[in-house]
Amino acid sequence: MNSTNSSRKRVYHCRAKVTFGLNALNGRIIGPDGSASEDWDSSNAESFIRYTVSRGYTIHGWELGNELNGLAGATIAADQYSRDVITLHKLVQDIYKGKDVMPLILAPGGIFDAVWFSKFIDKASNSLQVVTHHIYNVGAGNDSKLVQKILHPSHLDEVSKIFRNLQGILRNYGTSAVAWVGESGGVFNSGRDLVSNTFVSSVWYLDQLGMSATFNTKTYCRQTLVGGNYGLLNTTTFHPNPDYYGSLLWHCLIGRYVLSTHFQGTKKLRPYAQCSKSSDGITLLLINMHGGTTVNVSLSVGLADAYKTPVLLRITNDQNPKH
Repeated sequence: MNSTNSSRKRVYHCRAKVTFGLNALNGRIIGPDGSASEDWDSSNAESFIRYTVSRGYTIHGWELGNELNGLAGATIAADQYSRDVITLHKLVQDIYKGKDVMPLILAPGGIFDAVWFSKFIDKASNSLQVVTHHIYNVGAGNDSKLVQKILHPSHLDEVSKIFRNLQGILRNYGTSAVAWVGESGGVFNSGRDLVSNTFVSSVWYLDQLGMSATFNTKTYCRQTLVGGNYGLLNTTTFHPNPDYYGSLLWHCLIGRYVLSTHFQGTKKLRPYAQCSKSSDGITLLLINMHGGTTVNVSLSVGLADAYKTPVLLRITNDQNPKH
């Protein structure tokens, strides 16, 4: 068996869904300030897409670009980017015409900026199915206060503004496109040794999984499976790092339907609830950020507004936190 066939069989048996990021800078001129001018040259992308079709590869989605909306490196204006997405959409529609499955169009894969994203979605919403954004809200790998940030509820809460604002933009333009976290590793610049690859990292990771689901995020892509300090697998031994187990538990236990959850008491207990994945019932995620302190909680279930959510969970302290 040659390596190509072997790789194809491994992808098939692990049931991976493959998306490809396309070079959105091809054919452009990059100015001294990082701004990119000229239209996107789609010829290279077209050749590659046609090749995958000719080989019978199933591609789940094609994403245009990576972090090109002005907050890192080269910059493409929102209006121009939307025109390029429309070009990609037409290209994919033509190549896959008559096929049983049409790949998703994803973009822009950028760090969220409300003004830029609003302009982009306004013009491109009819040509893409997924709006992708990247999150590295914990900080840089050389930040000496990463652990304090991970364990600070107010710092973790900041990312809720991103989720809320993006959902607001999608509703405002009436698009059927959905939000994905296309890349998130908590700590940018490849993470930090003895932080990103330890159990403390699971605090921000599980919290962000719960929060992203609460705000109707349809897919969450973790950076990364292997690589850097934030990989789910050790880069040398390929043994699982702690966040791998968080991913595994989420995958095995958490279903698709999110429940409205409210906690009365300390903000250092983070509650999330969803319908269980493969059995009747509810799965709770409770993250205790009190350190060595035990928090006893009680749970009550009631009916909420039927037009919003079928179940309302209220979690309260039974008593004051105790050691």
